[in-house]
Amino acid sequence: MKRLFHHYRKRNRQGEAERHTKLEDVAPEPSGKGNGRFHLSTKEAVRRFRAHALVEEKNHRDVVRVGLKDSVWADLYHHALTASWPAFAAIAVVSYIVINLVFALLYLVAPDQITGLSHGKLLSLFFFSVQTLSTVGYGTMSPIGAYPNAVVSVEVFVGMMLTALATGVVFARFARPRARLMFSNMAVISNEGGIPALCIRIANLRMSVILSVDIEVALSRLVMSDNGHLVRKFDQLLLMQSHVPVLRFAFVMAHVITPDSPLHGKTVAELEKEEAEIIVTVTGTDEALGQTVFARTAYRFDRVQHNHRFVDIVLSRPDGRITVDYTRFHDVEAH
Repeated sequence: MKRLFHHYRKRNRQGEAERHTKLEDVAPEPSGKGNGRFHLSTKEAVRRFRAHALVEEKNHRDVVRVGLKDSVWADLYHHALTASWPAFAAIAVVSYIVINLVFALLYLVAPDQITGLSHGKLLSLFFFSVQTLSTVGYGTMSPIGAYPNAVVSVEVFVGMMLTALATGVVFARFARPRARLMFSNMAVISNEGGIPALCIRIANLRMSVILSVDIEVALSRLVMSDNGHLVRKFDQLLLMQSHVPVLRFAFVMAHVITPDSPLHGKTVAELEKEEAEIIVTVTGTDEALGQTVFARTAYRFDRVQHNHRFVDIVLSRPDGRITVDYTRFHDVEAH
């Protein structure tokens, strides 16, 4: 127990020290070479990074908007596309029942002018409305007066409009382009070759490739402006390779922490005080669909591992084939 206690205290002290260590400061190499700082002229590290070619995000419900009305009817199509499938299905079913119930109540004004009612009046008229709205018309129930025929005409027109709109919305929800990209759970500060770099791994989960992938990484911070107001500032983090012609399996994006980097001279503790986040946006073209796809994520600095690197997931088999082990995609190792 005593050994475990000392080990736990040592780990806590080490983690606290890393939080107050500048991001560009790296641990000395075991061989004793170098002074632990990066050297911009080290071409071998650049080559190794390029060889990897193979906001803790808030939900909209977590944000309270004051002074802005979100009218569903003013932007009905957008709400229909962005609603979750359970919510969309529930709203569709409830709306279908309510519409048929309203027309059933209209038919109830003159129930004697509807022939073939076999159950209770309201229940039979509800089923008659369902048949009319869907233009099924089994022939067992039919209108015989002017009033019910007028209501039937209106309901058939409403049914055709609703069917067209519902078909369009369902098709748009299925046809909406989605990028099946997976981002690593953690970002790492790697120091291979003595060069500190912020690294994030992404993977393509589809069998088809993504063409012309453009990656943009930005540092988002909450800073005090000159006039004394808190503002959100976005600084671009330049990548060693921000454009990938073909993304088939996985790719590690790397931002070298040079003196010109917004991360230079910063510690994790300072960035946490500024509520800093690393925001990643990816744009590309799905080869199979020919559509532009988008993906995004964000990392708070409590999800950034210092002096770590990603575990290799692309391996060569004895038979010449390539194995991509996605089970190790999120794994990192200290070095």
